[in-house]
Amino acid sequence: MVIWATPAKSDLKAIYDFIASDSKYYAKKVVRDIIAKTNILEEHPGIGRQVPEIND
Repeated sequence: MVIWATPAKSDLKAIYDFIASDSKYYAKKVVRDIIAKTNILEEHPGIGRQVPEIND
């Protein structure tokens, strides 16, 4: 299970609000898609690339 930090929740809400000003349908779709992508992390926590600055 992905645990969303408070700032991340706020960002997601801001994304929804921004898109919803034009289309609530697409705002919901984008938020659902973002959440769906994060759910992949539960099964594949090492997915993605390691950023170069990780060792800084």
